Amino acid sequence: MRKQKESGGSKDAVDIIRIAIYIRLSKADNGKVQEESNSISMQRILIRKYITSKFTSCQITEYQDDGFPGTDFNRPGVQKLLEDARNGKFDCVVVKDFSRFGRDYIEVGSYLEQIFPFLGIRFISINDHYDSASYQGSTTDLDVNFRNLLYDLYSKDLSQKVKTSLRARKEGGQYISANAPFGYEKAPDDRHMLVICEDEAAVVRKIFSLALQGVTSSQTARKLNLENVPAPIEFKIRKGKTSRKPKGDKFYWNNSVICSILRNPVYAGDLEYGKTEKEQVGGRGILKARTEWKVIRNHHVPVISREDFEAVQKNRGKSHRKGKKSRHPLIGKAVCGCCRHNLQVREGLNPYFTCYNRYMAGLEGCVIKVNAMFLEQVVLFRLEQHKESRPFLEEQNPATEETGRYQQGFKEKRDGLLRDLRQAEREYGRLKQEHYKNYELYSLGKRAEFHSLRTDMEKQREAIQKLQEQVFKADEQVHKAETGKFIIDEDAGLASGIIEQYIDEIVIYDEKNIEIKWKV
Repeated sequence: MRKQKESGGSKDAVDIIRIAIYIRLSKADNGKVQEESNSISMQRILIRKYITSKFTSCQITEYQDDGFPGTDFNRPGVQKLLEDARNGKFDCVVVKDFSRFGRDYIEVGSYLEQIFPFLGIRFISINDHYDSASYQGSTTDLDVNFRNLLYDLYSKDLSQKVKTSLRARKEGGQYISANAPFGYEKAPDDRHMLVICEDEAAVVRKIFSLALQGVTSSQTARKLNLENVPAPIEFKIRKGKTSRKPKGDKFYWNNSVICSILRNPVYAGDLEYGKTEKEQVGGRGILKARTEWKVIRNHHVPVISREDFEAVQKNRGKSHRKGKKSRHPLIGKAVCGCCRHNLQVREGLNPYFTCYNRYMAGLEGCVIKVNAMFLEQVVLFRLEQHKESRPFLEEQNPATEETGRYQQGFKEKRDGLLRDLRQAEREYGRLKQEHYKNYELYSLGKRAEFHSLRTDMEKQREAIQKLQEQVFKADEQVHKAETGKFIIDEDAGLASGIIEQYIDEIVIYDEKNIEIKWKV
């Protein structure tokens, strides 16, 4: 479609112009009297009124972001607008002012001066009296950049004011988080104060009571599941605060939830805040050192006594975990035939897969123990049978992108090692020749000029030997990748690629009943 021509303020419709209007409201704007004109409805009325007065024939598409800050362009509405701009779906963009499009003056300037002109898109900012069709290339660009800089500085200033306001409210004892912790609810007459929710608090007291008796978090979770005590999320669902569905037949308690409750000082009446900080406006929060956290003691009515809370903490935080091992390639693929939850690996001299819910939820039909090495052999054997049963498909497609990636990676690694090996051998030859030349000088009586390179030669010989060993291992990896003859636990990367290529799910009931669901 051709754009509409405008000459001297007259509206001469040549063809329909496609207009994209963009509307944005941030959380900081919402609810402020002075920002009432920035509401979604008011922006829409202003923009459409402007379009009606300036354009005779047009086709309007609306994009909006409600509750998003202008400092970050990673907004769904603006991202959709930019995608459609690249695809040529409109000819002109109209906004109320530059700050609605974005408050980062560098990025806004980039779109106004480079991206939109390159795409042939006209940009209009009503309140800023800016129309790229009139201003592009003129001295008015300086005014536009200055305005964008002011918007950017205003955004940073606003962010600092909001941060200061929140900090002051926290220091004043107000609870400002959106959700109350399990065991509490917000007071009906003051949403910034916590009051005890008795049905949930009873569960919290039981958890702390068991911990004081020496019951572990895993044993506590199992006990609560066997007694059919609702999980925290179920309390919220029953009260209409959220809506979610469990992965299996129901929600279960687990040791992670128990641990988070036992270490939370909110149950002793304390309130922690100031745990994170942002490096820049719109950036992600970074966890600060625990010594820098702020704590308000006796902020609200405690669910348990401070003495009990401190007694529980004395016996917590002692980890006996050894070095972290890489993730087993069958994790996420092996599921329990009873509850359909993912199986876990228990490490040790004889690692095995087991179902968490057999112990935690007391489901007797869940997997007790399946030897990890046995399962690996079963999977490899079945995998070979599966590949042989469809030779035509394998001939047509001997390796998918995933497996091919691993094969190519191993080959590139081997080729790189071979290049390093040849370079090391050349360097050794050079050192050897130079050493003999120095020896000749020595034999001719020029002892002051003699410099022995025997030490350097020995180091280079050791480097060559190491590279030769690495090349040998790389050759083995390439062979395994090409033939599929690998060991799951040792060749985890290759195994993950091939398992992901062929296997959708491994349903395990016991060591005699293992069902593999193949990908089509």
